[in-house]
Amino acid sequence: MLRITDISGIEVGHATHPVENTGCTAVLCKDGAVAGVDIRGSAPGTRETELLKPTRLIREIHGIMLSGGSAFGLRTADGAMQYLSEHGIGYNARGNLIPIIPAAIIFDLGPDRDMAFPSVAMGYEACKNASVDFDEGLIGAGKGAGIGKIFGREQAMAGGIASAAIELGNGARVGALAVVNALGDIIDPENGSIIAGARTKDKQDFADTYQSLLAFSGPTLDSGKGMNTTLAVVATDAKFNKEEINKIAQMAQNGISRSTRPAHTMHDGDVVFALSTSDKQADINIVGEAAAYMVSAAIIRAVKIANNLP
Repeated sequence: MLRITDISGIEVGHATHPVENTGCTAVLCKDGAVAGVDIRGSAPGTRETELLKPTRLIREIHGIMLSGGSAFGLRTADGAMQYLSEHGIGYNARGNLIPIIPAAIIFDLGPDRDMAFPSVAMGYEACKNASVDFDEGLIGAGKGAGIGKIFGREQAMAGGIASAAIELGNGARVGALAVVNALGDIIDPENGSIIAGARTKDKQDFADTYQSLLAFSGPTLDSGKGMNTTLAVVATDAKFNKEEINKIAQMAQNGISRSTRPAHTMHDGDVVFALSTSDKQADINIVGEAAAYMVSAAIIRAVKIANNLP
């Protein structure tokens, strides 16, 4: 099975805290990659995403950091910058090499969590561990991720992190990596069935988040039931400029909508990054749709691995 590291120039590394229910994941493109981003959730936690707009100076980035820890986790990008700087990787600003590392976080905090983690050192460690081989499931940024949290953690299931990729007919490849920390259920987009999500109190069946939302009689949902985010990085070895790769990031968000119900709520921080690493030729519409499918596939794979589902 293909994964995002089967895209040329992409490496993935994790750092997982041994005690705290958190971690971070680095997606490195050491040779540089044209990058874009699409932010659809209304509660995002991000860093350096403004640089990825088509009208901004920076064309290529050197990695993306995905982290737990809510806003505290954004500091893991400092560790990535330190690692890449030590290896002579970065944007040349008058002889100074400055690694460009956008970042995004999920909310995995709890009442007893140590706010010192994920740390800068963990960001460095994730980069140090980066390679084409990496683990999936409850590891790295996916360690503390959960899904189906409308009734609280007691009736929720594990989220996790995983990847999927595909080779197109012309030989170009498209891959995705997803961290799944959604409020709602994970849906099979082919038939609409619930794969994982909020469970009934006896944990013998799915509560069906959508139907539960329709039956909700209060004025507003309690955001304390779960701060939620699905993060994804999509990558292709086809050649695209900044405007085009931003469009691909936008199309790839459809993968979250298809496989997560609900998505993009006021309590979500859904973010999709997109990377173009090489010079193969491919149609933007085909790559964008393939990216959406791979985001869905990565989300479904993550929850299956995290919950030991067939």
